[in-house]
Amino acid sequence: MAFEYEKYIRKGTLPHIWCPGCGHGIVMKSLLRAIDGLKLDKNDIAVVSGIGCASRLPGYLDMNTLHTTHGRALAFATGIRLANPRLKVIVVSGDGDAAAIGGNHLIHAARRNIEITLIVFNNSIYGMTGGQVAPTTPIGAIATTMPYGNIDPPFDIVRLAEGAGATFVARTTSYHTAQTEQLFKQAIMHKGFSVIDVIDACPVQYGRRNKPREAPDMMQVQKDNAIPLQLAQKKKPEELVGKIITGIFVRKEMPSYTETYYNTIIPRAQAK
Repeated sequence: MAFEYEKYIRKGTLPHIWCPGCGHGIVMKSLLRAIDGLKLDKNDIAVVSGIGCASRLPGYLDMNTLHTTHGRALAFATGIRLANPRLKVIVVSGDGDAAAIGGNHLIHAARRNIEITLIVFNNSIYGMTGGQVAPTTPIGAIATTMPYGNIDPPFDIVRLAEGAGATFVARTTSYHTAQTEQLFKQAIMHKGFSVIDVIDACPVQYGRRNKPREAPDMMQVQKDNAIPLQLAQKKKPEELVGKIITGIFVRKEMPSYTETYYNTIIPRAQAK
C-alpha cells in the first residue's frame, strides 16, 4: 500500500520548486515517513529552516513551520524549544546554511545540548544562490567562486558536530532511504541535540561543473561508496578515501538544556 504523503502536505503548495534530480524531495519523504512511524501529532512538531534550497521544505508541510533568515534557523528553533518544550523541533538546513553563516549557532546548539534535531542537506554546494563554493565542497571541485578548483579543506559535518558536543550524530545519504528514515526516527526521539548529515545530490549547480554530471550517476556514487561505520572501523585510512561512512557516530545520554533550564533557572527566578 502506497504511503499517503498528502496528509502531511499543505494544500496548494505542490509542485515543489526543487530541480529535477535534486535529492531534497527524497529526504523530505523519508522525514515524513519517520514522523508518521513515530505516531507524532502534526500539532506537536515544529519544522524550522533558514535560507537555501532545503529551506523551502517547511513551506510544503502541514504542521507548525517557520522560514527564518540565513544561518539563523537554530537560533529561532532554540527559542521555540524553550518557549514550548512539548514540541519536537526539527531544523532543516543546507550545508552552507548550517556550517558557514550558521556555523556559530551549530556549535552552540551542540554545546548546550538543546533538544533539537538538525538535518543537514549536504550537497557540497550553494545551490539556490548560484553554485558558490560551500564549507563542504571537496578539494579540487569547481564552483562559481572557485572556477579553477576549490583549495579550501571541507568541513566534516559529523566530526564538527561531535567535537562541539552533540549527543546524537549520524550520517546517511539520499539514496539510502530506509536508513535515513530510521535515523530520523532515532534523532527526533533523542533527548538532546541531534545532527544528521545527509549526503545529497545537486545535479544542476554541482553536477554540471563536476563529475558525475547526471543525477542518476550521482545517486550511483552514493550507493557504491557508502560504507557502514562498523565496517569502516576495520579498514585502513587509505581504504576509506572517497568513501561515505554511514551510521551512528555518537549516541550518549546527558542532561538536556531545556530540562536544566526549567529545573534550575525557572525555580530560582520564581523564588525571588
